[in-house]
Parts: sequence; C-alpha cells; structure tokens
Amino acid sequence: MPTPSASAAAVLPARAWIRWRKGRDLPISSAASGVEDADRRFLLYGLLPLWVVPGVADWWMHRRTRIEDTSGARESAVHALMMTEAGIPVAVGLLAKINPLVLSIMGGAAVAHGATALYDVSYATGKREVRPIEQHIHSFLEVLPLTAMAFTACLHPEAVRAALRGGPGAEDWKLLPKERPLPAGYLAVLAATIGVGVALPYAEEMKRCLGARRRRRGA
Repeated sequence: MPTPSASAAAVLPARAWIRWRKGRDLPISSAASGVEDADRRFLLYGLLPLWVVPGVADWWMHRRTRIEDTSGARESAVHALMMTEAGIPVAVGLLAKINPLVLSIMGGAAVAHGATALYDVSYATGKREVRPIEQHIHSFLEVLPLTAMAFTACLHPEAVRAALRGGPGAEDWKLLPKERPLPAGYLAVLAATIGVGVALPYAEEMKRCLGARRRRRGA
C-alpha cells in the first residue's frame, strides 16, 4: 500500500516543477487570428482581471452595511473561504497543464464556491442588510468560476474528452506544469492585481471585524 508521501509525489511530481519555467512561453497574440486565440485573450485579459471588480464592489457593500458591527468576523471568514475556493483553481489553471485532474479541481471548487456562497447569504441576511445591488454583485461572483471553467474546457477539448473517459492516460491525474507556461510578466501583473484588488480589501475587512469583536469583549 503506497504511503501518503508516495501518493502525493505521484500526483505532484516535484522534479517536473523544478524546471517549470524552462519551456518557451505561450505567446498571447493581440491579433484576431482565430477563435482559440480570442477565447484565450478574453479569459486571460478580460475575465480574470475583471473578476476583481465585483469583488471590490462586494467588499464596499460589506463596509457600507458595517459588517464589523453586524455579521462580523464569521462572515468575513466565509469570504476568505470563498476567495480560497476561487483562487486555488485559478492558480492551478494558470500554472498547471490542463488535464482531467485540473478540470476536476476546477469543477469541485466551483461547486464548493456555490455552496459556500449560499451559506454566506443565508447567514448574512439574518445579521445585516443585504441590499438588492449586493445580491446582484453576488450573481456575478457566483457565475464567474463556472465561466472560467467553461472557457478553459473549450480551449482544451482533449482534456475534456480524457476526463469523460475517466482519465485513462498516465499523466491525466498528475499536477504537471504547463509545457508552454504563460508569460511571467502577465502572471506577475495578475498576481499584483489580485493582491491589491482582492487580498488587501478583504484583509482590511477581517481586521476591522476582529478589532470590533475585541472592543465589544473589552467593553
């Protein structure tokens, strides 16, 4: 029976990742050269960066309704969980070769994100005012993971076919680096955008919530 470390090594081969930037970068053409290129440009330069916009808008709605004095750190922790559920498949999709394992991670994360979002709204509505505009913002945040997965699947039909066959290939259930990685500059700018537009605002939200809870306990 394989040990847990051996199983992890089989799924995540470390040697492959040591040299993950050695391959030639995947060119992302700005010219309209076909449907595949157009899909890739929309996914990388449209969908993923613009994901930050409803995220910031949602954070602002939480701030306006004084989340720190209502639903508090518990709801903020749920937001952190949802960001994790969205962030893991995004990171995997950007860095790893798209195969049945990666598609399964994306699908599972999308389902988990949807379930967590349902719990989030159910909890928040009993604690603070959730306005119609905030619910509309949530609709964008809930559909974006599925949209990203759909575009990824369209760009990699061979991985979809392999997944539907149960992933019979030797590398179908391994987390491998892309043979042609995305440009490092693009990844750096996207990471900075997510850091400034998502991580920092929600870290500030959690800080406010924890500070308010400490003040209430000390009162």
